[in-house]
Amino acid sequence: MTPKPYTHKDAVEYRPLDWTGVYPPKLPRKAVPDHVAIVMDGNGRWANARGLTRIEGHKAGEAALLDVVAGAIQIGVKHISVYAFSTENWSRSPEEVRFLMGYNRDVLHRRRDQLNEWGVRIRWAGRKPRLWKSVIEELQYAEQLTAGNSTLTLTMCVNYGGRNEITDAVTRIAEDVAAGRLKASAVSEKQIARRLYVPDLPDVDLFVRSSGEQRTSNFLLWQSAYAEMVFLDTLWPDFSREQLWHAIGVYASRNRRFGGAIDAPTPASMSAASDDSGL
Repeated sequence: MTPKPYTHKDAVEYRPLDWTGVYPPKLPRKAVPDHVAIVMDGNGRWANARGLTRIEGHKAGEAALLDVVAGAIQIGVKHISVYAFSTENWSRSPEEVRFLMGYNRDVLHRRRDQLNEWGVRIRWAGRKPRLWKSVIEELQYAEQLTAGNSTLTLTMCVNYGGRNEITDAVTRIAEDVAAGRLKASAVSEKQIARRLYVPDLPDVDLFVRSSGEQRTSNFLLWQSAYAEMVFLDTLWPDFSREQLWHAIGVYASRNRRFGGAIDAPTPASMSAASDDSGL
């Protein structure tokens, strides 16, 4: 299976990672999140503010995605997952749904060689039913083309919903138990995780949403259990690597406890601190 080759009208300008001339802040490696999830929100509002159609807003978001991927590579992020088309998006107007189907297909078609040149591995998370055949073919071809890359993994979540992903995983477990391939007593978080759309996708460290909205919208629910949330007012078409770096700076300033408590000072430690002060 090979999607159609490039034509002249598909051509895009190839760019180096640092084409903007800006560089990331220097952070310790442990302060940089391994996996960043992004809800690319605000295309419609960006378009409305300029008297444009929602479709024009979606088109404007393509450059932002490319810039953010480049910035993620620069600062050392290893995984970026983006919410490209949710299962809830089917409820939008037929015109917008048709556009989004073609848009996701065409963005992959235009950008796959550029991303491959940067060492990006492209993966797909989502359901096949209802997706256009041409979209599935582009996603699968991009996965095959970039399978050997390791600089950064870009997971395109297309026809994706977090609850659906968990439901599908649990359904597979039920089928395995019914068929005798798995004992009911052996069902665990690990067994569920193995049946998610991309089983080896690491947990989300940093969850970013543009546009000022403060909700997860059913995105990577399982993987984001302990993610740090950063909500930025910038609308997605205006988003850049600098906004990503700002979000990472916020992440780096936080103390991740994963459900644990900050140790309270003991009388002994307080006494030692007093002795050290010279008072």
